[in-house]
Amino acid sequence: MTRRTALLLGVPLFARLSLSSAHASAPAATIEKGRVHFDCTDDVKCNVPECYRLDARDFEYELQPKVNLRQSGVEISTLTFPSPVKTAIPENNTVHAEYFRPSDAGPFPAVLVLDILDGQQVVGRGQAIWLAQNGVAALVVHMAHYGPRRPPGSKVKLLSSNVPQTLEAIRQSVLDCRCATAWLASRPEILANRLGILGTSLGSFVSALTAASEPRLGRACLLLTGGGLVDAYYDHPKAELYRPIIDLFDGKAYFRKQIAPADPITYSPQLSQKKLLIVAASRDDVVPPAAAKALWQATGRQKIVWYDATHVSAALHLLPMMRVVLEHIKG
Repeated sequence: MTRRTALLLGVPLFARLSLSSAHASAPAATIEKGRVHFDCTDDVKCNVPECYRLDARDFEYELQPKVNLRQSGVEISTLTFPSPVKTAIPENNTVHAEYFRPSDAGPFPAVLVLDILDGQQVVGRGQAIWLAQNGVAALVVHMAHYGPRRPPGSKVKLLSSNVPQTLEAIRQSVLDCRCATAWLASRPEILANRLGILGTSLGSFVSALTAASEPRLGRACLLLTGGGLVDAYYDHPKAELYRPIIDLFDGKAYFRKQIAPADPITYSPQLSQKKLLIVAASRDDVVPPAAAKALWQATGRQKIVWYDATHVSAALHLLPMMRVVLEHIKG
């Protein structure tokens, strides 16, 4: 998705947020500090993919109240904790997230929310506030090299032509989300046995990898996603000019091997054990519909919802999409 898509998706929800902000109050600036234990059963019984395994550890966090939206019944806080992966960029070594929780006592189901490629969090925040208004706590996590994790002037991005660097950034984002899941599970207002993840476009791919790797996440909502990416893009009409170049590198087999760690279809056995929702656009011109169908088939033909839309115009179906997501999370 482009930033234009983000704005289209965000406008209806943030119109409500802006109206509610008139009745917002700034909470006391008390910072909650604590420690969370990440319990590891990866190599014992959970079939976690090896590249996304994480050793048991304790990590410290800080949670700072940001704003109370009294009319919306939502409290928003900022969360930070150290990434389990250390990179050469200090800013990227701290995970930043925003916590949207219903104002009443709970306990609530909860989801992680991952944003689109644009990374401005317009979509993620819009989805999170809508979920919180409807009784689901949401933690919007900045993926590696996004937002405050990317210092001014840095040219390092999560996605780039540098495949090893991209795969490492994806791995870091997945491990960060595993720690974020442990944080959610530790909260007294959260139902630790009702955790899930929601991702849109780029966020849906990282969400799929996270769901496959994190035993605590029982539900996954993947919007505008897919799997079997090499096949889907190789056979796409727009790829015709590039096929001779791909064939010089041993064709699809070479590229399948290169991107397998980041292709959700690689982990279809793990995803098939989750309660999975796929939302797809029948005329998607960014993620081929064939990729969505391939992932759906490989993960046990669970629930898939199609909209007659392109990748961008899927924004016009936002509200029905989110109703389906809410039903899937709370069902």
